Amino acid sequence: MYDRIKGFRDFYPPEMGARRELFDELESTARRYGFREIGTPALERTQMYVDKSGEEIVDELYAFDDQGGRGVALTPELTPTVARMVVAKQQELSKPIKWFSTRPFWRYEEPQQGRYREFYQTNVDIFGSSDPAADAEVLAYAADALTGLGLTVDDFEFRVSHRDILGGLLDAFDGDVDVRAAVRAVDKSEKVDREEYHGLLNDAGLSYAQAEEFDDLLDTDEDDLHELVDFAGTDRVESAVTNLRNVLDAAADFGAREYCDLSLRTARGLDYYTGVVFECFDSTGEVGRSVFGGGRYDDLIESFGGQPTPAVGVAPGAAPLSLLCQRAGVWPDESATTDYYVLQVGDTRDVAAEITRDLRADGHVVETDVSGRSFGAQLDYADSIDAETVVIVGEQDLADGNVTVKDMASGDQTTVPVEEFPPEDVRRPTYEDFE
Repeated sequence: MYDRIKGFRDFYPPEMGARRELFDELESTARRYGFREIGTPALERTQMYVDKSGEEIVDELYAFDDQGGRGVALTPELTPTVARMVVAKQQELSKPIKWFSTRPFWRYEEPQQGRYREFYQTNVDIFGSSDPAADAEVLAYAADALTGLGLTVDDFEFRVSHRDILGGLLDAFDGDVDVRAAVRAVDKSEKVDREEYHGLLNDAGLSYAQAEEFDDLLDTDEDDLHELVDFAGTDRVESAVTNLRNVLDAAADFGAREYCDLSLRTARGLDYYTGVVFECFDSTGEVGRSVFGGGRYDDLIESFGGQPTPAVGVAPGAAPLSLLCQRAGVWPDESATTDYYVLQVGDTRDVAAEITRDLRADGHVVETDVSGRSFGAQLDYADSIDAETVVIVGEQDLADGNVTVKDMASGDQTTVPVEEFPPEDVRRPTYEDFE
């Protein structure tokens, strides 16, 4: 008996059916926005992640040398891969480039609620536009996908911030401040206590008094963002505030503003983010971690050897999003159903198979016996798979030119001429059609 590997999951048909509905909604929404699907490899060169994030990232990867001696890793995220793909064909691609993909990723980290070592997410990205409308479209896509799943404004919120506001405020303090380390501390601020958070800011170069002042600045209301411009006194912060406001204004035009709240403590820990960033949270707080996040990463394509190319994206993950849907009571029904079970009695396989083919050709979910079981065993199986209707193809009925149609919910059944079944109707016929 083999045990499942820690951090990996099995999905049996009921849960997999619900997950498929979730992914179908995420993907169909992306298609309606004009995003095109791409396919990406499971392996990339380890050095690509080292160059982007430093040698320490290797400890978080499933990294190894392949049989050719190449250092490779199972992909922990999609953004570097799509950046590589854009660089490879940058001159051939029409701008803006709008791509999406759903696939698994792997990170060697401690599993926790809604986070596993193998995880699935849908990535949605726009390359080639620095206009605030691109950021707003990503926010609108995410909002439409969630509401398409049945969630409402009472169920989730997007906490929106801007990395240049954080960086510009940190640069305004006297002293040698490690801005990257300080931004990472802000990203952890909701996960650690206040003393530890201020200690992290102190480690990044702020005095404890400056850490307190900086933390207070992050409580600034949206209507008072001009105060941050006055505090920093730099074009960087002024430009960032203007950009953030423009994105929120565009989000209002695109129908997503009601889901957006200013939250300057939303930092997104990855270093490649450059502008507006956001995270989705459960409005009730019952799902205690970020459901997913996104933001702008304008420098990544150039850092991979391409031409300067602005970019913005979002990546809803299946595990945390399923927790939100379950909490809100909109998780898809996990009970799989079958439209028809075609039951065979005696030597009737040829007729049963023809009926089965015709029903499947009409788009119905149909099963029939493939195990040579008895009448009773077939009927029990039809009940176990929640078949709505059973078509009984028996030797005696066929001798009279008929089949029997049984409604499994009521138990009622009727006899129908075999040449009239299935009826020529675009909708799924029901038992009542044959009464």
